[in-house]
Parts: sequence; structure tokens; C-alpha cells
Amino acid sequence: MLPLVVIFALGTGTVNISIADIWQATRGLFSNDSSSSSFSSSSQIHTILFDIRLPRILLALCLGVILAISGAVMQGLFRNPLADPSLIGVSGGASVGASIVIVMAGEWIQSGSALGLSAVAVGAFVGGFIATILVYRLATSEVGTSVTTMLLAGIAIGAIAGALNSLLSYFADNDMLRQISLWQMGNLSTANWSRVAMVAAVAALLGGLFPWDSRALNALLLGESEARHLGIDVQRVKRRLIVLTALGIGTCVAMAGMIGFVGLIVPHAIRLLIGPDHRWLLPGSALAGGLLLIIADSLARVVVAPTELPTGILTALLGAPFFVALLIQRRREI
Repeated sequence: MLPLVVIFALGTGTVNISIADIWQATRGLFSNDSSSSSFSSSSQIHTILFDIRLPRILLALCLGVILAISGAVMQGLFRNPLADPSLIGVSGGASVGASIVIVMAGEWIQSGSALGLSAVAVGAFVGGFIATILVYRLATSEVGTSVTTMLLAGIAIGAIAGALNSLLSYFADNDMLRQISLWQMGNLSTANWSRVAMVAAVAALLGGLFPWDSRALNALLLGESEARHLGIDVQRVKRRLIVLTALGIGTCVAMAGMIGFVGLIVPHAIRLLIGPDHRWLLPGSALAGGLLLIIADSLARVVVAPTELPTGILTALLGAPFFVALLIQRRREI
């Protein structure tokens, strides 16, 4: 489905582009042949496809991969198919970090300078990592890291982050408040090739490292003591998975804001389709997450065209009803 979804996303938007024009522009990209169409028309199509839409599609693909595979890992680590990557506090901390930068550096943000945008990303990334460290330290003792305590600590840190966000919103002016609100909705409109390169590097890192722990996650499904008896260094696996998840989710939130439900819905749906074996669940979730986010972002560009909806709104509108349907189905099975 991925090639079909990418072609659909390339042709969909305020300016609809046919498959023939996409093929001609792609061929012209490698052959530098624009004789079959006017120069101005082909130049405009080339700009729309390869400077605006393709970076956004690739960014959505990489973000979906990171969110979904991180969600699958957290669900395996917490042994709960309804767990979410934000449970370790990274999303709440990143939101606070970005809000602090927006309020403290309001003039940079309003001017739209690259420095301001990068400051927001750095603030979100640092805030997410600080929150994750706090959650991990609260849940770790001499005995080891308690998953239950980590869950409770994540909820507590999330509540504190929500209070701090409300406090910052109260003191922000109208422009700052709009920036905070739009950022928390999740948006891919700032996609460019440099952002794609950074997110793709993180997606490749997680996609290469997470599968190495597939057997450990399968063993953890039996329980921590059983996993230790099977030769799994549970504490080391927990630490590695938490750090990598914080890296992935922190990068996603820093680059695109808060995009919910992908890390929750996609792994759960794939688990229902192919089972709980993480050797297949992780790559399946990664691919499905990329597909879902590309579709959601494409719909966000056309639902109320020419205005674009924040992508996070579409993922919530698509994910929440599906999540309710899964809960109803599970209740009937029980």
C-alpha cells in the first residue's frame, strides 16, 4: 500500500496533480527534459511535488514509523496493549519545553525566523528528556526499575506538565498563545529536507536497534522473573528501551508537535492482525504507522481546503472512533 499512498499524497492538495503529471515530473527530475510541457507549468509542478509535498510525505512517514514502533515497544515493556509512549513523560516534558521557549522567545517566534523555530525544537527535545529522566529516577531503586512505579510517575509528571502549560498559557499574550495551541495540535507544515534528514536518521536508528530486543520483549510478556530465568538482563533492556523511546518521541514532538493516537492505535491494531510476536509486530507497526500518518496528513490538507487542519486533529478524529470500536469488540469477547 505504501507506493499507492505516496502517489495519492503527492497528487492531493489545494492543487490537484494527476498521476501522469507526477510521472512526467519524476522522469524530468532525472532527465532534465521539460519539452513535453510549458516551462512555467512544469516548474510549478516540480516545486509543489519535490519542494513542498515530498518532504512533508517523507516527514510524515518517518514520524509515523517512530511513533508506532515506540508505542509497540512501550506496550511490550508495560505488558499492556493499551499503553502509550507518552506514559514515560516525554510528551508532557516536551510540551513544557516548547511552551517555555515560545513565551520566553516570543519575538523570535513571531518573526518566523529559523532561529526561533529551532529554539522551539531544542526546547521541546530538552524538556522531553528531562521529564523522562525524572520518571526513570523516580521508578528506579536498588532493586531495579519498577514498571508500575514508572507508570504512576509518568502520570504524575504528565499532570505537573499540564499545570505548567496552563500557567505559561495564562501569562502568554495572544500571539504566543496561538503559537502554543497550534504547536500542541501537531502540524507538518514546517516540513523541509533538513527536518526530514534529522527525523529519518532517528527513525533508521530506532528501526535498526529496537528489533534486536524483540526476543527480550517476548520474554517480558511472561513476566520479569520469567524473563530473568530465560537469561534476559531485564534492567539493561528497560534502560535501553526507555532511552531510545525518549529519543524517538522527543524528536517527533520537537519536529511536529503533539501527534496523538498513532503510538496507541497502530500497535494494538497490528497485534490483533498478526499476533503479539515482537519479531513481526515491530516492523509491522512501523510500516502501518507511516501509512496512517501519511493518510492523515493528506486528508488534513484537503478536508477544509484551502485551509489546512493540524495533523494531530486528524489522527485523533481517525484514531479515537477506531479505539472505541476496539474496546467494544474486546468487551464482547470477554
